[in-house]
Amino acid sequence: MIRRLQLIILVFACTYVIANGQRREPLDITIDFESYDPPSTLVVPEHPKTRSKFPFIDIHNHQWRLGEGDLSQLVAEMDSLNMQVLVNLSGRGGAALKAMVDNVESQGFSDRFIMFTNINIQSIDEPDWTEETVKQIEFDVANGARGLKIYKSQGMTHNDKAGNRIPINDPRIDPIWAKCGELGIPILIHSADPRSFWEPHDSLNERWLELKLRPGRKRGPDNPASWEQILEEQHDIFRKHPGTTFINAHFGWYANDLAKLGSLLDELPNMNVEFGAVIAELGRQPRAASAFFEKYQDRILFGKDAYNPEEYYTYFRVLETADEYFPYYKRYHAFWRMYGLDLSDEILKKIYYQNAAKLLHLDPAQFP
Repeated sequence: MIRRLQLIILVFACTYVIANGQRREPLDITIDFESYDPPSTLVVPEHPKTRSKFPFIDIHNHQWRLGEGDLSQLVAEMDSLNMQVLVNLSGRGGAALKAMVDNVESQGFSDRFIMFTNINIQSIDEPDWTEETVKQIEFDVANGARGLKIYKSQGMTHNDKAGNRIPINDPRIDPIWAKCGELGIPILIHSADPRSFWEPHDSLNERWLELKLRPGRKRGPDNPASWEQILEEQHDIFRKHPGTTFINAHFGWYANDLAKLGSLLDELPNMNVEFGAVIAELGRQPRAASAFFEKYQDRILFGKDAYNPEEYYTYFRVLETADEYFPYYKRYHAFWRMYGLDLSDEILKKIYYQNAAKLLHLDPAQFP
């Protein structure tokens, strides 16, 4: 286990450096590895983007305060990015969700925000949990919810009364998946985290720096279960509920293995994917990613996750340009550099809004 790593640069000639006839001691420069991030000297065409070429729907966003306050500043930021619709996955449900819907409507922004509801599985041992949760879904949809979001904690860290992890494919949850299919609303589900978080934190771990800077992300091989088991539990519910539409968050953590992700899409016609927080994986394999987007162009949605207006710029540049070797805003991702996929307008329109509009039952005329 590496406890501390420094990059040591020693500049010397034999034992001493000779300059202007003077003998000098060797130069010893010590730099913390964590701060080593030299700018590239590569000179290539650059086409930075601050606005998407076409209007887009962000299918993966979190806005906890939509139920209160003036939304005009947020809408102005969305306009600057060309974001037509923001999907708030943190609708909570019940009175909180209704307050969000009411606040949005009262300010005339009902065409700009969509709410997904959430459920509580920690009380799954209650004898009426399934029936009451189904009723909550029906109530929330009647009050404006357009989908259900499942957080990664649901299936990882949520336990039952006995202290056992509740797997996301617990059969008591099956009626909820079925009800969403019956109501025609999609389920956006996040399971697990990058596989590297389960691997040893050593020099062979590609996310070593991220885990060094953010040690809370590190997991043991079975904490709370293996990476493979958590994802298989997710895939199990996709198979068991072919009549329900699922959106697999973060490319299902297979953005670094597009062949595997493609095999899942081939097997599971009710599964779609969005690329929130994994644009760096796509931008470092432009040829493979471009081919993947070409093949699965009807199943991919635009997602960002954490809301930061300037970070969208990298997404636009990866999707729209043919730029080479430009930086990713998360420098701790092993100093990865991005390349543009240079997607066609036809594919861009599907990724930016057409695919999501279809799943959310939106009027295409809303997107000029």
